Amino acid sequence: MESHNETPKNSAPRNNVPGEVDEDIVDESKEALDVIGAMKQTIDDAIDKATEITTGGFSPANPTEERPTRTNKGKVIAITNQKGGVGKTTTSVNLAASIAATKRKVLLIDLDPQGNATMGSGVNKNTVASSSYDVLLGDLPIEDALIHLEEVNFSIVASNADLTAAEVELLKVSDHEKRLRSALEKVRYEFDYVLIDCPPSLNMLTVNALVAAQSVMIPMQCEYYALEGLSALMTTIESIRRSLNPHLQIEGLLRTMFDPRNNLSADVTEQLIKHFGDKMYRTVIPRNVRLAEAPSHGLPILYYDKGSRGAQAYLALAGEILRRDAVNTADTGTWAQR
Repeated sequence: MESHNETPKNSAPRNNVPGEVDEDIVDESKEALDVIGAMKQTIDDAIDKATEITTGGFSPANPTEERPTRTNKGKVIAITNQKGGVGKTTTSVNLAASIAATKRKVLLIDLDPQGNATMGSGVNKNTVASSSYDVLLGDLPIEDALIHLEEVNFSIVASNADLTAAEVELLKVSDHEKRLRSALEKVRYEFDYVLIDCPPSLNMLTVNALVAAQSVMIPMQCEYYALEGLSALMTTIESIRRSLNPHLQIEGLLRTMFDPRNNLSADVTEQLIKHFGDKMYRTVIPRNVRLAEAPSHGLPILYYDKGSRGAQAYLALAGEILRRDAVNTADTGTWAQR
């Protein structure tokens, strides 16, 4: 499972205000800043691709262009990053619980064969009668695969090791990239939000998630290795947008395992905000021991330790998303897919 209790190796004491650097740290940061400069072209390339994606392919300059239909329900968000260990599954489970705590109906779809989101939600992946594998291959309607979790107040389509065979099996069926989207149409509008936990790779399962989704949330650490994969992910999103899902947008970039004492966290944050602007969530998810412990108890952090920093952070993220969506629903320049 993804852990948030790893101690950063290059930590140095500093003020607790992210981005505030005193004079004593400037010299120590110089080498890191040089690395940022070296990677600037890679980030710029990713942003060029992201610029068009974040508008959903709609040009406000062309008022006659057909707009996708707006809706207040059934928003589908794929939570993905091909780099593992960035807090993707942790975000999927805890965001589902936090949005559900605001009296919204939430469906979580576990599309990762590891089944960590399933286990982290309190469902034993080894004993489930049906899974997302059955849904993707058309062996079972998605409504029959839903498990409502009373304790955490959201529903889930579980996953287990069976899903590892799905990629090969999907290649044998027609419209294999659209299987999840077709299945979701039957239940999508019964929920306010549908969150899809994607595997840590850009495979056919991830493609199905991106085709089914209206938007993509990208959890990432403020480290250079995390930035390296951003361009490849943007290329994949752009390819899906052009060929299979023209209204796919970037929902937002979420900084996870954030440590304000780490010089690199502040430096990378500055670069990301510079290029992604309001697509960066203001909320950051801190490194938190309680957040790392919660999955072993089969509970979202909100139900394991609601007073922890991790729980408060995911509640803040849920609030930020709901506020954004409230504005976007009323904003004639932003529309939901289909």
